[in-house]
Amino acid sequence: MANSIRIDGLCAGYGSVQVLERISLSVNDGETVALLGTNGNGKSTLMKCVMGIVPPGAGRIEAVIDGVPYDLVGRATEEIVGLGIALVPEGRRLFPRLSVEENLQLGAYRRAARAALARNLAFCFEAFPKLIERRKQLAGSLSGGEQQMLTLARALMTAPKILLIDEPSVGLSPLLVIHTIDKIRELKQRYGLTVLMAEQNFNQAIRIADRGYVIVHGRIEFEGRSRDDLSNNELVHKLYMGL
Repeated sequence: MANSIRIDGLCAGYGSVQVLERISLSVNDGETVALLGTNGNGKSTLMKCVMGIVPPGAGRIEAVIDGVPYDLVGRATEEIVGLGIALVPEGRRLFPRLSVEENLQLGAYRRAARAALARNLAFCFEAFPKLIERRKQLAGSLSGGEQQMLTLARALMTAPKILLIDEPSVGLSPLLVIHTIDKIRELKQRYGLTVLMAEQNFNQAIRIADRGYVIVHGRIEFEGRSRDDLSNNELVHKLYMGL
């Protein structure tokens, strides 16, 4: 069944500070779409709007889950998660004094996920074998790469249909960035996820993205309909390649 997101004319900000200006984008069923932009251009704010954390000032956000359309504007975050949309936040945001396994169990709080907690836990340990070794270890004592694995796994514990990933490369070494991006591609392909990934590491993002958007100062300045479109665009060259 189809799982997708469409955003039209989205405006949002914090108090008197406007961050997003009439953003429109879409993520179709089974796609990985990259939202590319340097720090401070509104990527995280857009993700928070989709999740109901930041209320938009204008515009529409519609998700299709298993072929059924839902207007997300005005819904509580827990309701959006309950529909099957999960966010992997920037900075990981784990519970550092709880164990790896306890963090994973807390991810399974939506009703559909609670009913399949044991199966989803086994799935996460299969997807991230390193976490089996660390299952009793405190999350705060993990390495940066292991924490990123745990954050991805915790999102998967919600049994999502649509996965939002905010800056997965932040704070990781180049080798761990490659591993993390490869793991996102593997999970998307293996479990049929629809993925919107906000990322400033252009070269890594386009390795797995089907297409993407470039956001500059809260506006979509370019829509690349393919990886080649993104790689050959003048704005992308200016922002990411110093050309």
